[in-house]
Amino acid sequence: MAQVVASRVTRQTVGAIADGAFKVLLAAVSIAGAAPLGRLLGTPAWLMVVSGVALLIGGGFEIRYTRSRSMRTYTQLMIAYDSGWVLAALTGLLMAWQGSSAGGEVWMGYQTAAPIVFAALLVAAAPMQMTSGTQRDTSD
Repeated sequence: MAQVVASRVTRQTVGAIADGAFKVLLAAVSIAGAAPLGRLLGTPAWLMVVSGVALLIGGGFEIRYTRSRSMRTYTQLMIAYDSGWVLAALTGLLMAWQGSSAGGEVWMGYQTAAPIVFAALLVAAAPMQMTSGTQRDTSD
């Protein structure tokens, strides 16, 4: 009697994969357009490249671990990541409105550190436990 793990793709799984894919796309844009985007945001091109690499790592890990980590873990990490992203963006905007030239660096600094922290927490998270609902009998 052979047992195969059923691959169950839920909307949450698709959302986690899409989130990772968005990070990978943003990484490509950050790396490819480092100089012009850096000028637009008031950040050095090297920070754009480093941020792009961090986003690439974070997005890649996010996609890779979708089958082995619980969606609850993903949801908690995505909420924390996005909450920090909003706070960093608001802080950067506030700094820019007050005449500071460091707003872009604050935002890109977050974009550099947060994906690496996200990936590390995802790797450190406990693997998803197999339950009887995730297995099916394929014997004839």
